Amino acid sequence: MRTLFYIESLGCAKNQVDSEALIALLEQSGFHYTENIDSAHYIIVNTCGFIESAKQESIDTVLMLKQQYPQKKLLMVGCLVQRYGSELYTELTEVDGFMGNRNLGSIEAVLRDAERGTRPLAVPDDYLDVYDHGNNRSLSFPGSAYVKLAEGCGNNCSYCAIPLIRGPLCSRPLKNIVRQVETLVSSGIHEIIFIAQDLSSYGLDRGSAELVTLIKKVLESRHDFWLRLLYIHPDRFPLPLLNVVRQDPRVLPYFDLPFQHASPVVLRAMGRKGSGEEYLKLVENIRGILPDAVVRSTFLTGFPGESEEDFRMLLDFQEKAGLNWAGVFTYSREEGTAAANYKPRVKKQVARERQAQLQEAQERITARWLDSFPGTERDVLIEERVEKQGMFLARGYFQAPEVDGLVVVNGDEAVPGSIARVRIIKRNGPDLEGVLC
Repeated sequence: MRTLFYIESLGCAKNQVDSEALIALLEQSGFHYTENIDSAHYIIVNTCGFIESAKQESIDTVLMLKQQYPQKKLLMVGCLVQRYGSELYTELTEVDGFMGNRNLGSIEAVLRDAERGTRPLAVPDDYLDVYDHGNNRSLSFPGSAYVKLAEGCGNNCSYCAIPLIRGPLCSRPLKNIVRQVETLVSSGIHEIIFIAQDLSSYGLDRGSAELVTLIKKVLESRHDFWLRLLYIHPDRFPLPLLNVVRQDPRVLPYFDLPFQHASPVVLRAMGRKGSGEEYLKLVENIRGILPDAVVRSTFLTGFPGESEEDFRMLLDFQEKAGLNWAGVFTYSREEGTAAANYKPRVKKQVARERQAQLQEAQERITARWLDSFPGTERDVLIEERVEKQGMFLARGYFQAPEVDGLVVVNGDEAVPGSIARVRIIKRNGPDLEGVLC
């Protein structure tokens, strides 16, 4: 009888990559992945521990699944276990096994120990690269795949718990990444998405930044594909990258730059070196060289000490930068981080009000930009068919998965995972609507 396992993947795209690696590792060990949780013998929850709400969601999910499927073996893995393994082991007696995220290669042993009823706890400190596994299974929509460049982070922003969870920066070998990308594009994957906590840091743990070198090496491939870059720290943006993007259209002119704030006072408290003026110059530089560039960012409100004047500086920056997309989050006080002890603290209600103000302003900015699309033709990646409605959901180069809007395509002849030419006819909120050309 085949032994089936199901994975519930929570959190960010980096967690998704880990879940994909777990699937590959277990299938190589003779287990079989299923998308039907009812038929699974094992349930694996890949947890997130980034902020308090994510921690609670992870625990709630584990308890809910154990209540729904009391006879199945339940394993808890990932970020939350890496940081709080011993506490979870003691408190969540319902769980049959625990594993952190720095050595995913131990998953088979953990699963087999759980089957024997020994309640394993595996939280190693050493990182093991298990992503170059040659398995093409993806939890993304057809045609798209994430490729992780590095684990951990060395930026040590005062509010961020990532170094506590995933450890210091550990870049994957360049040759492993190039080989993985070539395997993916050779199999028909059209969009490769490079991710890490900070792409610009890739290689620094080996002595020098190697992101541009890596991209040039990847571009030696003869295949036609999109290369999307997510999460580039604005204080370390590699300006030579702009000429690479200009010279090879396969590298999408899409830049995710988490500015977080514009007030120098707040930025210094966050452990960042930049300023609103410097960040504006960076945006202008990008658009000066790449007029079609799309710039996304994230902002954080309610950071300890954020005054009304600081917030006004952020609002002013947002308007002047005219960012195409932006996500806004309120500060989450995380134990073990430097900022957890910072004062004065901003009231949660004030942080939420500032968040709402930034979100409303961004909706107006994004809408003005999207209103320029109707009447133009664009290439989009078809992701999925909307059954019985004669339409597809798709994304252009100007839309990253999950965080940006979509292109709703009317027609019957598209194929998920393929590129289609679409004429945009109107805007619907953050989404666009088009017809197949």
